[in-house]
Amino acid sequence: MKILILNGPNLNLQGRRDPEVYGTETFDACMERLRAAYPADEFTYFQSNLEGELIDALQQADGCCDGVVLNAGGYTHTSVALRDAVASVSVPVVEVHISSILAREEFRHVSLLASVAVGSIMGFGLDSYRLGVEALHLKVR
Repeated sequence: MKILILNGPNLNLQGRRDPEVYGTETFDACMERLRAAYPADEFTYFQSNLEGELIDALQQADGCCDGVVLNAGGYTHTSVALRDAVASVSVPVVEVHISSILAREEFRHVSLLASVAVGSIMGFGLDSYRLGVEALHLKVR
């Protein structure tokens, strides 16, 4: 499978930002673990703090990737445009979050993406990405 791992704002700070919430493991280490666990899969990784760049990456994945694992960060709760992009592509998108958005501040409890993603995984730390890949494997089969 060809899988795009797509991360939104502030996820470039993984391992340094709020370690009590997000842990201390870097995202590079997470990607190494994914590649080792799924050697037959081809992973592409993209992170941006800019909403439009995330939308562009998602649209470009349509037709060339088999699935997308998306952590939209703060855009999860605010971006109608990103929600519309997820709804517009034919490639399956799994929404993931490192922390449980339901156990956080009330403004984080609503995901604009959940209704258009094929599924949502949250609260398992960086292992949420592995679970997202597993979900894509189940969905694409």
